[in-house]
Amino acid sequence: MDVNGIIISDLLRPSVLKSSTLSALLRILSLSSLLVSQKSDTPLFYSYLALLAWVPLPLGSNKAWAISLLSSITFALLAWWLVLYTQRKLSLSKSFSNSWLVIALLLCAPLWALMQFQLDITIDPANTLQDALFGFALAGLFTLTTLLVKSKRRIKLLCFTLVGSGLFQAVYGSMMTLTGIEYLFFVPKEHYLNLTTGTFVNRNHLAGYLELTLAVGIGLMISTLDGSSAANWRDFFRRLLTTLLGNKARLRIILVMMVAGLVMSHSRMGNSAFFASLSIAGVLALILSRRSTKATIILISSLIIIDLFVVGTFFGVEQVVQRLEKTSDSSETRDEVNTYTLGAIEDNLLTGSGAGSYYTLFPAYREYDAGRGFYNHAHNDYFEFASDYGVVVTGCLMLAVLLVFISAIRAQIKRKNTLMRGLAFSATMAIIALAIHSTVDFNLQIPANAATFVIILALGQISLHHKSRER
Repeated sequence: MDVNGIIISDLLRPSVLKSSTLSALLRILSLSSLLVSQKSDTPLFYSYLALLAWVPLPLGSNKAWAISLLSSITFALLAWWLVLYTQRKLSLSKSFSNSWLVIALLLCAPLWALMQFQLDITIDPANTLQDALFGFALAGLFTLTTLLVKSKRRIKLLCFTLVGSGLFQAVYGSMMTLTGIEYLFFVPKEHYLNLTTGTFVNRNHLAGYLELTLAVGIGLMISTLDGSSAANWRDFFRRLLTTLLGNKARLRIILVMMVAGLVMSHSRMGNSAFFASLSIAGVLALILSRRSTKATIILISSLIIIDLFVVGTFFGVEQVVQRLEKTSDSSETRDEVNTYTLGAIEDNLLTGSGAGSYYTLFPAYREYDAGRGFYNHAHNDYFEFASDYGVVVTGCLMLAVLLVFISAIRAQIKRKNTLMRGLAFSATMAIIALAIHSTVDFNLQIPANAATFVIILALGQISLHHKSRER
């Protein structure tokens, strides 16, 4: 008997039966191992998400106890993953396998900090040891993200966790400002009164956190766009109602609320970096992606126009503009601080003065024209890293970020999946935003912002190397 060109009597031959049975068994074992893998690390994945939601709450984790807690939990999660891996319940993801160079470059900083401590190079051993611990934790967060975020569902859960955290910071900070009842994390607010800071002490650090989480939210929004044209008027109105009442509308409202919180912080470079990075990343996306559509152009244009002119009008963008107009060399001391920091870099060009030692080092170099304030950080991340770690290690960290940026650019060119292109856009925008903001501030010295940035870097790698196993 012939069925679809196959003779059943041939299928019943021992050799054919043995081969087909073996193939079926291999498929069943492969599927069952995948299901076991997904179930085995589910509690681990949700613990990882809970950690990300917690990190910005205790003053951006910018306290010794909060840094120690963040690092300890990260190491515990890594140990948990290793136990499951040794039990053969998990396997290495492709994103992790293709990110070994980025991880190695990220590990250069904590390894060198340990060397500074051991060789007695540092002038502040306690802070150097703490920075080494935190550096390993950041590399661990990058590693965990590439290992755990291995399905589209998990990618979306991670992105919505970051966006939800950013939304909370924007709403909480705005309510504190509007009501006049100003608290941080169960602590009365002492600085930046009448300005939105969320649970961060400094408004610029809230702005940096919102830049990163807004980049993730905009990437999610881009991943939902439908590039095909409407077939008829009925299809057009159906899409319009879906946009107004569906998930897209809710996400768009969330983004508007986050932008309002960013504007209410009155952070000059925070707002400038956000809109500049959105514009640059948008232009790059339109140039690089052969699948860019009118919907992408409309979304990016609406984000800039509506958020800048409508949201800004109600929530104080004119005050940000006034602060920018009043900014001058005579009213700012950051340029003097940078000049004196360059002197510190020249004296410790290769070795650095020790991770986390800027607080101790800078008083020996400052002059009277740097103002009366005490600087525990340089208002320039590039200069502070170079001063603390030396130019070689700083170059390694910058190379790691550059490699991820290249991966995100490649993903926008090569990937067909809309979610992967959205992730690539998020990574591109976040890198540009923080690259701009870091020239006048120290967001990467704030644990919550550094941890969130590292996770977005991991998402940039995932955007290029992730392969869906869903059948």
